[in-house]
Amino acid sequence: MSLTNDEESAKRALADEAAEAVEGGLEAVSNKRIKLEHDGIADQNLKGIQEEDVGICQYISPSIDGFHGILKQRYTDFLVNEIGMDGKVVYLVDEGFPNSKDRRKERRLMDQKQNSDNVNNDKIDELLLKEEEVSNMKQPKYELKAGHRIELLNFFGEEDLNKIEELFNTGNHMETSKSFDDKATRSKIHKLLREAFQNKLESLTTDSNTLKVALAVKSNRNNRRRNNDHIENGDGSNNSSSGNSNNGKKDGDPNYGLGPIKDHLILTMYKENKETMEVASLLAKFLRIPTKWIRYAGTKDRRGITVQKLSIERLRVDRVNNLNRILKGIRIGSFNYSDTGLSLGNLKGNEFVITIKEVEPYDKSKNLEKLAEDSFKTLKEIGFINYYGMQRFGTFSISTHQIGVKLLQNKWKEAAELLLSDQDLVAPDSVEARQIWKKTRNASLALKKMPRRFSAEFAILKVLEKEKLDDNGDYNDHSYFQGVMQIPRNLRIMYGHAYQSYVWNCVASKRIELFGLQIVEGDLVIIDENIESIDQLNQEDAEDEFVEDIRKNTFIRARPVTTEDIESKKYSIYDVVLPTPGFDVLYPSNPKLKQVYIDIMSKDNLDPFQMSRKVREFSLAGSYRSLIGKVGDLSYYIRHYSNNDESLVLSDLDILRKRQDFEKKKLMNFSLKIIKKLKKWKKIKKNL
Repeated sequence: MSLTNDEESAKRALADEAAEAVEGGLEAVSNKRIKLEHDGIADQNLKGIQEEDVGICQYISPSIDGFHGILKQRYTDFLVNEIGMDGKVVYLVDEGFPNSKDRRKERRLMDQKQNSDNVNNDKIDELLLKEEEVSNMKQPKYELKAGHRIELLNFFGEEDLNKIEELFNTGNHMETSKSFDDKATRSKIHKLLREAFQNKLESLTTDSNTLKVALAVKSNRNNRRRNNDHIENGDGSNNSSSGNSNNGKKDGDPNYGLGPIKDHLILTMYKENKETMEVASLLAKFLRIPTKWIRYAGTKDRRGITVQKLSIERLRVDRVNNLNRILKGIRIGSFNYSDTGLSLGNLKGNEFVITIKEVEPYDKSKNLEKLAEDSFKTLKEIGFINYYGMQRFGTFSISTHQIGVKLLQNKWKEAAELLLSDQDLVAPDSVEARQIWKKTRNASLALKKMPRRFSAEFAILKVLEKEKLDDNGDYNDHSYFQGVMQIPRNLRIMYGHAYQSYVWNCVASKRIELFGLQIVEGDLVIIDENIESIDQLNQEDAEDEFVEDIRKNTFIRARPVTTEDIESKKYSIYDVVLPTPGFDVLYPSNPKLKQVYIDIMSKDNLDPFQMSRKVREFSLAGSYRSLIGKVGDLSYYIRHYSNNDESLVLSDLDILRKRQDFEKKKLMNFSLKIIKKLKKWKKIKKNL
């Protein structure tokens, strides 16, 4: 399959924005204008990192001409849904629980619907047609037989019995003036009331052994319970306790029906154009908890719409449920409690819906539909080279793996300079700060203009502004080291991992070039009995981006393939793995392949057999990744459109909102219909 990650049009727009951002210059300390330049910023052929820059240069089926298009032209063109360990895809199916006002409104509508089920609609229609015929019919509200009346008078007396009968007019409730201490007597009275008034009354015993009597409501068990509460309190209020049973819920619903509170709250998180770590930090800020309390099974792409599970420690659902009111581009829901939280790698994979726009064949004479059919057939039947994707290498002109090289070389100043450099392609709102640094070397001035969201650059400048300059007017190497070490730890680790990914990609490309899809002697296969499948290995490796790459208790082992293995066909190309460079991996015994590692890394003055470092974050153990991957449940569609900004697929939130709108409309229409019929029914009853 032949696809590119060509986003030139978007990058050109980015370059134009950057040019506007720097136009007009900046203010220096002396209030003099500093002339700023941004070489190449107006270049309309400006490009960022390309696939070949990070080792991606081979195809599974080079004989297919292929096609090209724009990937992620809008973030809505890239949808990702996590697949849990149970094999189920995680979807956003709700936005938590409604607030008290919405719940009361919803309950009233549901009560109307439930009560309407007890009304014979056929009979209503029949009565409406015969309204004039039945207008003179008279029926008593109840029939109290003489024998029952005598028994009731013996128990209650005439005054209380009159109050009971008056309930049919007032609809209120009453309490007997007489108490009944004998349980058998109370049971007999309850039964008598039901029989005498044809189950149209309900009675309860109070703490003082008097009886409370009210009209019965024909409804389900929950409504009967609410009616009992009405009898008990006399004002319709709910007398549920406000302790742990309702978990702080204002309307008294016990813990939203989630059951006992446990150590971890599991929820579904939907995000648009945001990083997983960014969302975790934001939630932690709003909830006023440490970020480490929020855990997830895997990090998802920033540029896209993604849905995944999160777990939060030591928190009740009522604190989290209301966050949807203030979150932008984030929705949470599907809450439940669990004894255990999530950890990186606790997923089976991800489901993708990817939209590629402006698709054209490389050869204009070829038919796009036929090319797509051939490409996707190859992808489905053979698979794909399991390259590390472009997102691992960043979106600026300087790749994250280039920064990783400097960190692995212990060249702290050069690493910092790369991060702070005025690159050809960089976020427009950081251009001003970068050019100040380039022109003045004044960390304090640059820091004032550097947005906080550029956490690496901001951290370095914040350290340097407090450091003293040396005799050459620069900061010493230790100052730069201190700045680098103030970069958030996960980000520091990512740079080293990016270099490992770069080397892996280069080796994978050379492996395909040398041997194709044939398994050869000296290839590596996993022998670890704890790895159930190659998919599990791939997932563990895919989620290592924010995990320190130093093995402690878990050791995944590999061994070279022998001639006997090949002859017995014990392994296939799908079992072959390649290591990322590290101190705790085995390299392929095939001499040509092993030499590829040496040649690639020697260009950066690094040695694949010397990957330990004094700084722990840059001491990399390495990991294994399968050479060829396969896609499950693959399908594709070709759609024609007229506007590039048009979303061609619906996100989970789009689907949820459409369903909610439909249900609301359906419920409201049903409610209005029932109310209308009930009004007519009441009008008829007055004439009965």
